[in-house]
Amino acid sequence: MLYVLHTKLNILFIINPISGGKGKLRIPDFIDKYLDKEKFNAKFVFTEYVGHASELADEAANKNFDIIIAAGGDGTINEVATKVLQHNKILGILPLGSGNGLARFLQVPKNLRYAILTINRLKTEKIDTATFNNKSFFNLAGMGFDAHLSAVFSSDKKRGLAGYVKLGLKEVFGYRAQKYIINIDGKEISRAAFAVTVANSSQYGNDVFIAPGASVKDGLLDVCIIKPFSLLKLPMLGYVMLKGKAETSEMIEIIKGKNILITREKAGAVHVDGEPLQMGITIEASINPLSLSVIVP
Repeated sequence: MLYVLHTKLNILFIINPISGGKGKLRIPDFIDKYLDKEKFNAKFVFTEYVGHASELADEAANKNFDIIIAAGGDGTINEVATKVLQHNKILGILPLGSGNGLARFLQVPKNLRYAILTINRLKTEKIDTATFNNKSFFNLAGMGFDAHLSAVFSSDKKRGLAGYVKLGLKEVFGYRAQKYIINIDGKEISRAAFAVTVANSSQYGNDVFIAPGASVKDGLLDVCIIKPFSLLKLPMLGYVMLKGKAETSEMIEIIKGKNILITREKAGAVHVDGEPLQMGITIEASINPLSLSVIVP
């Protein structure tokens, strides 16, 4: 949908100053330089703690901001989009995180100037959203090794891709697969798995594809099961994900569905759009088709 404007729209930029490991204090000046002032009344706010983006988005939606922009990574987008969804507003994205999984899927330009020009054009589309034990997610949620790594990484002072990869290589040697009972639209399977990811979109970020065939417009979730493997095969696992060939690999099983119930051996870490949380033994995931308006190129 393209909007034809007769009055200016109120737009709020919620900026996470530490996402991606780089300072963002000059971002408002840069946005102000390229944003179309004839279309928008703009305001800028910086987040100060985990959960702050959610509070700011909720406040903005109640104060008649029409468009709320998440300037950060997938975690920031999750906080903002959850409130945008609740209030039926429009989400925009400035991809300033380490991985930018959802932004990459939507082809939002990584170049900040082009991302702002995309906002100026104000083309919107509806995308699917999903829940993970009633917690909204927009890109990926899961459990197993990637959730364990998110939990450890969140307490690490070194943000960014390099720190994440280094920590991952350290943690992978001590991690053991768990058993899961997974019910997908009424069909139950039992699997030992290194990780189980429920994907609305296709990738973790940085073009690492866990669900190459996933789409935010198909009304389905992709349940991606990484099977237990010898660490000698770790480079192969990385290779198939970087090449977008996970669905052809014998190391990964992918099943599509709408309503998923996962029972695991014990409560513990999960991740929701990359952010670590603790959940119980049983986890429900479901899709909410074409429920969120997002600005796209």
